[in-house]
Amino acid sequence: MGAMSTRPRISARISAISESATLAVDAKAKAMKAAGRPVIGFGAGEPDFPTPGYIVEAAVEAARNPKYHKYTPAGGLPELRQAIADKTARDSGYQVSADQVLVTNGGKQAVYEAFATLLDPGDEVLVVAPYWTTYPEAIKLAGGVQVDVVTDETTGYLASVEQLEAARTERTKVVLFVSPSNPTGAVYSPDDTAAIGRWAAEHGLWVVTDEIYEHLVYGGAEFTSIAHHVPADQVVILNGVAKTYAMTGWRVGWLIGPKDVVKAATNLQSHATSNVSNVAQVAALAAVSGDLSAVAEMREAFDRRRKTMVRMLNEIPGVVCPEPLGAFYAYPSVRELLGKELRGRRPANSAELAELILEEAEVAVVPGEAFGTPGYFRLSYALGDDDLVEGVSRIGKLLAEAR
Repeated sequence: MGAMSTRPRISARISAISESATLAVDAKAKAMKAAGRPVIGFGAGEPDFPTPGYIVEAAVEAARNPKYHKYTPAGGLPELRQAIADKTARDSGYQVSADQVLVTNGGKQAVYEAFATLLDPGDEVLVVAPYWTTYPEAIKLAGGVQVDVVTDETTGYLASVEQLEAARTERTKVVLFVSPSNPTGAVYSPDDTAAIGRWAAEHGLWVVTDEIYEHLVYGGAEFTSIAHHVPADQVVILNGVAKTYAMTGWRVGWLIGPKDVVKAATNLQSHATSNVSNVAQVAALAAVSGDLSAVAEMREAFDRRRKTMVRMLNEIPGVVCPEPLGAFYAYPSVRELLGKELRGRRPANSAELAELILEEAEVAVVPGEAFGTPGYFRLSYALGDDDLVEGVSRIGKLLAEAR
């Protein structure tokens, strides 16, 4: 054997990445379902509605148009970049020009490129936990160091300026701000958003803000963009069509920021993937140029399911679920149930408890370990009403046996 055999086959950088826990849970649930088991999945973060017809029609037309069969600019179709700038002004009152927009392969590529463009090895990023599973991996790949600011159900999973300030060091370069939040559904009030923005500005920190759930807010909650409270040359906005228009599979997101950052991120994308699929870009153009009636309809259904899920979860002894005000997730604490006996086992953590629920109740939930806070579950309420009630009932029935 040559020298090759003594070297690791996979690079340390890539070995350090863990697979997406949410996609893994979803895959296992789908595999059990395919094997004929009546599994109900609360795992995946995607609307259960089809993409609106007018968007699909625009894509069909684009597929027939030879102009879209060729390479287009790596940063996105010029008309789509302009439409995203217009949509941003319409929806959050924040003014940007088309050359401040980079169209990406879904929101995930925007997340990765933002951190790759802003971070040097050793730069610290303040991340409020619980956090979406992809942020840590994108930060790590960019050589950044994640610093967790941990929240819990007592504050509705909201971080305070005091907590953020306590975590800041001279190495802090970026604060990641996510409202509405995946996985908790937490939404920062306009006042709290402004306070965090002013604090970041005062300390010269970059703010990377993920606004993909901007249109999914309920009750008295309102979405406000933190970009209004930070200098324009210190903020990067991440967004996409996936959640607003039920387009998760179309893979169109975007990054908005200062021109130098967008230019640098576009250079990276020109080598990594070049342009996003033109057919998907034309579909996204129809989506962002159209009205918001599709999301208004979805929001109504999500709101109804949200209320049902939170009520049912809070009726289960040992489960505590604050009311989520945005996105389509509930994030209950199950800490009181850990260590109790259930069907001859004593789950020591939420991952073990989630596994037991999948096997015994045939319901898939994502354990809090995936989001940086063990002792919790994330349940998506983006599924049919009947399945939702049946699934939470099964969980409740099983957990009632805990002794």
